[in-house]
Amino acid sequence: MAALAAPVAAEKADRDKPVNLEADRVTIDDARQKALFEGNVVLTQGTLQIRGDRMEVRQDKEGFQYGITWGGPAHFRQKREGYDEYIEGWAERIEYDGRAESMQMFNRAQLKRGQDEVRGNYISYDAKSEFFQVTGGAKDVTPGNAEGRVRAVIQPRSKEKPPAGPPVSLKPAEGIAVPREEPGTRRK
Repeated sequence: MAALAAPVAAEKADRDKPVNLEADRVTIDDARQKALFEGNVVLTQGTLQIRGDRMEVRQDKEGFQYGITWGGPAHFRQKREGYDEYIEGWAERIEYDGRAESMQMFNRAQLKRGQDEVRGNYISYDAKSEFFQVTGGAKDVTPGNAEGRVRAVIQPRSKEKPPAGPPVSLKPAEGIAVPREEPGTRRK
C-alpha cells in the first residue's frame, strides 16, 4: 500500500520517489487500504522524512492518501521546492490529507522554515495556497504556562545584494568573421 504523499511546499520530485517505511511492527489491512506502523516509525520519500511512535496510513478509492502520525513529538522534514532550505515541524499528532493537500498539527505544534519559526497549540497548512494558520491553546497564559499563546520568530530579510562574482574576462572568438556593413550604415 502506498503511503503519505508530500506535505507543504515540498519538492515536487518527491512525489515520484518510492516510499520507504521502517517500524518495529506493522499491521496491514489491504481490503480496507489501511496500515498501522508502530514503534520508531520512519517514513522516507525523496527529501521527505516523517518520524513518530505510531503512524496510520490509508488510501481512498481514487488513490488519495491520508496519514496520522503520533509521537512525543512526531516530526517531519522536507526540502522546499525551488529553495535551498528545509521546512520542518513537530507536534504530538500530525495529520495529512492528500486530496486537500493540507496538513494539521495538534498539541505543542511547531513549524520552522530556515530561521523563521512559529509555535502554537494547533497549526493548519494548505499546500495549494501556501496559507497557514496558528492557534494558541485554550489554557490561561501564565509565566509557567506559555502554551496558551502563539509565538513566532521572523528573521529580517537581507537588503544587501549578494556579492558579485569575479569579473568575467572577455576574449575575441576565433573563427568568426567581422560583420559586413550594410549599405547606408557606417561605423564611427
